[in-house]
Amino acid sequence: MQSHDAALAPAPLPRAPMAVWLRILLALLALAAIAVPLVIVLKAPRVVVHNRTPVVISKRVVPKQELPPVEPVKLQAVAPDDAREINAAIPFSRLPNPAARAFRLSGAADSQARAIDCLAAAGYYEAGDDAKGQRAVDQVIINRMRHPAFPKTICGVVFQGSERSTGCQFTFTCDGAMLRYSPGAAAWQRARDVARLALTGSVYRPVGHATHYHTNWVVPYWSASLEKITAVDTHLFFRWAGWWGTPPAFTRGYAGVEPNIPQMARLSNVHIGSETNPLEAALQGDGSIIDPATIPDSAVPNAVGAGLDANHFLVVLDRKMNPDAFAALAIKTCGERLYCKFMAWTDPKQKPAKLPATPAQTAALSFSYLRDQAQGYAKALWNCQQFKRPSPIQCMRVQPPVASLNAPAPAPTPGTLPAAAPLTVPGPAGLTGVRRKSDSPAPTTLKPPVSFTLTPPKPTPTPTN
Repeated sequence: MQSHDAALAPAPLPRAPMAVWLRILLALLALAAIAVPLVIVLKAPRVVVHNRTPVVISKRVVPKQELPPVEPVKLQAVAPDDAREINAAIPFSRLPNPAARAFRLSGAADSQARAIDCLAAAGYYEAGDDAKGQRAVDQVIINRMRHPAFPKTICGVVFQGSERSTGCQFTFTCDGAMLRYSPGAAAWQRARDVARLALTGSVYRPVGHATHYHTNWVVPYWSASLEKITAVDTHLFFRWAGWWGTPPAFTRGYAGVEPNIPQMARLSNVHIGSETNPLEAALQGDGSIIDPATIPDSAVPNAVGAGLDANHFLVVLDRKMNPDAFAALAIKTCGERLYCKFMAWTDPKQKPAKLPATPAQTAALSFSYLRDQAQGYAKALWNCQQFKRPSPIQCMRVQPPVASLNAPAPAPTPGTLPAAAPLTVPGPAGLTGVRRKSDSPAPTTLKPPVSFTLTPPKPTPTPTN
């Protein structure tokens, strides 16, 4: 029975063969399942473990008995984003932040002009053409000038350490920025206006007595050791911790005499020359430089004579000549002389044949240039009654009118008698050395010595820090 049922069971159907295309598809899917994860693993972005450079933090507070050091600016090696995080983690001081006292510039006109231009340069190169940023920078510089740890002039503060290629207090003074680019005329005038306000009593209150600042994407070594008091846009402002950051520490007086800064000659007509040649370039009215090297040798006049006169030049200038080129001609003429006096007239009749010049000839002088290397002095002056100049400090002193020494005596007015000569009563003969008691000695009339040469301007000493 069992065998009969087995015989009646249907036979299994034959298995159809798999299509070739289906086998290929499955093979490709299998390969993709292996290849895709492998590619993802091999091409995954490399995970960089960022080892942040440790930040050096000094917590020392300088005592009142010790003057805080002014160290060259040195930045810690951190990325800009990390620097922002580090700076943001430093809290602002909760102590009072009083405004600084108003400062009013004093001193000679040329010294004041040098201070204004130094401050304007710092404001422009540190903050750009931005009035608020410039005011903040200018206030820090004035604060430094009043603090005993810094130089006591505006220019001295701005260019402190500029003789070094690195480590200056304001980076633009030693990184070549002043040679790479210059402000336009309008931007420069705006910076000068902001600087002039700061030096004539305007106070930028938010920065208080700050003596340091930096942008938020760098971390100087000193930043965490000072008190962070405010932020102006991307700049953070600091003062010394302890007594040296309080108002009583900012009581030092202003020196009153600003030094000549050779680097400023490209921007300022009151900062002229270099350490070896204080007036190495003449400036045009628009501030551009007339290079003395462009003056042809054929235009250089001869000296008055030999010996000492070899350092003196008496010149007639063409009235049509650009007065801005007078200084360039003088510098070209003086060459390498340590002492040189260049005197020029536009009226040929007034030029003396030799020195000394008469008072009338001196009064008619059109231009003068005096260099005294021993005194570190060089200055060009124009007769501003003949040539308009952009600044009064470039003008000669107005000479009083001088009557001709050979002018005839005025004729007496009709109807009047000429003054009688004083009667001289001779003394007794043989008693020339005896004077009666009633006689009074005649006053001796001494003529004051008269100098007919051009008196050089008094050199302005350069203060020492």
